Amino acid sequence: MIFPGWKEDGQVKDLRKVGETVFAGIDFESAGAPRGGVDWPVQVGMGTWSLKEGFGNLFVSYLHGEGTVDWYAKRVHGIDEEMLVGAPSLLSLWPEVNGRLGGGAVPVAHAKGTEKRFLRVFPGNEFDPWVDTLLLARAAMPEQKRHSLGILCEELGLGDKVRELVPGKDWHDALFDAMGSLVLLEWMVKRFGLEDLPLWALVVPNTGAWYRLRKAMS
Repeated sequence: MIFPGWKEDGQVKDLRKVGETVFAGIDFESAGAPRGGVDWPVQVGMGTWSLKEGFGNLFVSYLHGEGTVDWYAKRVHGIDEEMLVGAPSLLSLWPEVNGRLGGGAVPVAHAKGTEKRFLRVFPGNEFDPWVDTLLLARAAMPEQKRHSLGILCEELGLGDKVRELVPGKDWHDALFDAMGSLVLLEWMVKRFGLEDLPLWALVVPNTGAWYRLRKAMS
């Protein structure tokens, strides 16, 4: 088998197959962290995807926080303090977040560090394991010069599909990026025939296994 089962301490971490799994994309836009300051989220976007059900459960919200939005962050995502007036706190959105990331769904993000860090506001959450589409794309497509979400999706011809799912928005909108990571994941699952692989093959991308898969497909 090109993709062996991923094991830890002699035990397979998750026996689910990719084709049986519901994936929950999530993305945060942040206020940015000036020197000596603390970063905080200003927008969250979420959605789900599975091979059986397709895309759905879209949700997006601005987020209230104490402090100002860094000028460079404003330049990237266009969100300023006035847009956050009256917005809920992230902690108050627990029902929305848990409704998508809980219940056995597998969280998906492109460079998951920011998302995992902001979700620490929910103590004791069991949002695990994660699929990081940045790590997955680097293992699956090392020939791509750049693996940032927007550039990669546009080069693969996936941008228009994301725009159909999130009309009127573009990259660096939290919902747009969350759905972009799911569209990228769907493309890789179908392009490389990953439906019957164990979920752990996506959670811990094995570069050697991906090399053998690409060679077999060439």
